[in-house]
Amino acid sequence: MSESETQSNQSRNQQDLPVVLIHRLSIFNFSFSTRLQTHFTLVDPLLHSPEPDSIHSFLSRHATSVSALLCVGPSPITSQTLSLLPSLQIVVGTSAGIDHVDLIECRRRGIIVTNAGHAFSEDVADYALALLIDVLRRVSASDRFGRSGMWPKYGTYPVGSKLGGKRVGIVGLGSIGSEVAKRLVAFGCSIAYTSRKKNPAISYPFYANVCDLATNSDVLIVCCALTDETRHMINKDVMTALGKEGVIINVGRGSLIDEKELVQFLVQGELGGAGLDVFEKEPDVPKELFTLDNVVLSPHLAVLTPESFAALQEVILGNLMAFFTNKPLLSQVQLE
Repeated sequence: MSESETQSNQSRNQQDLPVVLIHRLSIFNFSFSTRLQTHFTLVDPLLHSPEPDSIHSFLSRHATSVSALLCVGPSPITSQTLSLLPSLQIVVGTSAGIDHVDLIECRRRGIIVTNAGHAFSEDVADYALALLIDVLRRVSASDRFGRSGMWPKYGTYPVGSKLGGKRVGIVGLGSIGSEVAKRLVAFGCSIAYTSRKKNPAISYPFYANVCDLATNSDVLIVCCALTDETRHMINKDVMTALGKEGVIINVGRGSLIDEKELVQFLVQGELGGAGLDVFEKEPDVPKELFTLDNVVLSPHLAVLTPESFAALQEVILGNLMAFFTNKPLLSQVQLE
């Protein structure tokens, strides 16, 4: 077979592959497209039409051939975007949260939505505990104390607090929350939780109300999904119930917490501390928190490990392969 015939066959085979639309903001890179290209024809508007108006035109031209959309990171999928894709049947997400997707419109049109599934759960759980230990034992603060040369001048840094024996309330006992609980049990903590509903297979105490959970906890670890119902669920009343010695860890979404109230509670000494990986208006972080040694700030890093990304690739590829072969999906989200 001649070289031209080989190239022609390769081009024909590529055209026969299922089409997957890549939906991403320009700030999000799509680093593992090469692996997917052996199975799918990838259509990335940003590579052809970097301007928003051109992207809409580009989507319209490809609309009839697109049944699957791969959403990179929390790139917004609005009803306007969905209206340009009348043949769309599935949105394959690469993040654990799906608050950036218009789920109401997806449910109305019968569009399937998947997320990262369990790909990030272990690493996010590890990070939640790292934040908690850091806040309680003042690891970052004491590091700054030592680096600044203040140890010889002021002597021993103030003591921290023990993790073992703490009453920890987990807000959202899903795949991440369950991994958090397993780790905390090993530290000798007592666990309670709140979720949309009680899981009869779980022996931990369940509280239907997050305020009641806070009243009976020393620590709240927030790792539930962001929805209209959970937005600002950690509010003034919850913080008051948690008390002056209470600690809040957030590895979910920033808007799960009323950030203005949280700042006031921390500045006024009405909370014992906080470990925050997420914020309401990322990448902006409230400046009032910068000088507080009982607060650990992290720039949304909990999921960022090579192992998480490798696991995510498997979930993405698995969901797309399953969709195009009519097999069960790996991480379908129930659109209630």
